[in-house]
Amino acid sequence: MQKIASFTVNHLDLLPGIYVSRKDHVGNSVVTTFDLRMTMPNREPVMNTAELHTIEHLGATYLRNHPAWADRVIYFGPMGCRTGNYLLLNGDLDSRDIVELVTGMFEFIRDFEGEIPGAAARDCGNYLDQNLDMAKWLAEKYLKTLYNIKEENLVYPE
Repeated sequence: MQKIASFTVNHLDLLPGIYVSRKDHVGNSVVTTFDLRMTMPNREPVMNTAELHTIEHLGATYLRNHPAWADRVIYFGPMGCRTGNYLLLNGDLDSRDIVELVTGMFEFIRDFEGEIPGAAARDCGNYLDQNLDMAKWLAEKYLKTLYNIKEENLVYPE
């Protein structure tokens, strides 16, 4: 069998950033999958499920309520390796196109106070697995990359 595209990325040199993982054609539309890499794979600890789950709840809430992007959001959620998240958007997009959107989302997460949206037994299958403080810390860490984004944080390494 052929390796899938995401397994061909050089994870040894991958930095935190925003990367186009793939583009799929669905009818007349293009769906762009973004790799929102928050940690350096195999060089930094992975994120625990509680904080990643909180990032998912807050990030999805932000994206699905965004005035300009809500109608283009298909999916936002964690990678199995726990080093980042995937964001799927309708449109033929590049990494630079969403820097402002992703920055705004992680500022929202960093600054969030109160009850985590959807973190109730009726709304979520694992509602107790949340860690807002650590999610906020990770958002602040990722924002350091987003505020100083460079080409090496936008294009996969060879």
